[in-house]
Amino acid sequence: MAETKHDEPAVEPDTQRGPVRQIVIMIVVGLVAGVFSGLFGIGGGSIIVPTLVWLGMSQRHAAATSLASIIPLSISGVISYATSGHVDWIAALLMIVGTIIGSQIGSWLLSRLPELFLRWFFVVFLAFVTVSQLVFVPSRDSSIHMSAAKGVLLVLLGIFIGMMSALLGIGGGAITVPALSLAFGASDLIARGTSLLAMFPSSITGTIANWKRGLVHLKNGLIVGIAAAVATPLGTLIASGIPARIGAYLLAAYLFVIMLRSAWTALKITPGVGPKLARK
Repeated sequence: MAETKHDEPAVEPDTQRGPVRQIVIMIVVGLVAGVFSGLFGIGGGSIIVPTLVWLGMSQRHAAATSLASIIPLSISGVISYATSGHVDWIAALLMIVGTIIGSQIGSWLLSRLPELFLRWFFVVFLAFVTVSQLVFVPSRDSSIHMSAAKGVLLVLLGIFIGMMSALLGIGGGAITVPALSLAFGASDLIARGTSLLAMFPSSITGTIANWKRGLVHLKNGLIVGIAAAVATPLGTLIASGIPARIGAYLLAAYLFVIMLRSAWTALKITPGVGPKLARK
């Protein structure tokens, strides 16, 4: 692995747990992340990152390694949704342009800036999206009606998603899926399939940038990613077999859990609050 350029060491997963146990844990986490990815159109980083931190990685290296694992996962998800015609290729292409730019910015910020503001911004955003999922259910038959204004907004959305993906090690589906449904009128299935396609290039470019900065544990990322790719079609099958309203409620519940975990993480690094939590 390339030599890291940061203050914290590039910690390998905790060897006290044993290499076999580490691999088993990463495979299980990959399988769970894959099902969630197919079901919700997300990258699974909200599951993968905490597990890698628990296994001994720093937050930076866990986020970068999680982003690498999303590459095989997203390929599997796109194939699953595309075979059913639930991918908007034009919308995905426009977002891809933005995510490639955003992932480079996010990778640069990951190596230099504190995350406090972005973490709290993400918590507030997730709260808004969670409530929106409860009060608004997209039609399963709706699609994106493209216009010049929507095209520009899709590129800007992609830039934001790319930045958040690189900073937090997520695929960005927690942002993309609700945004495509609420702001652009996509059905729940099209939003999820398009989300998985849009996150693929940014995961590659972000991983390359993180690799150059010595942040990626490629072997661990591949273990998690390949396991997730195997399980993603199962999540896609479940998503297609349940009503849109049930899918929206499940996504809201998932986002609520992420919001609570993100808020707890943000509290721990908030000046004046974090030290108090650490003493408890």
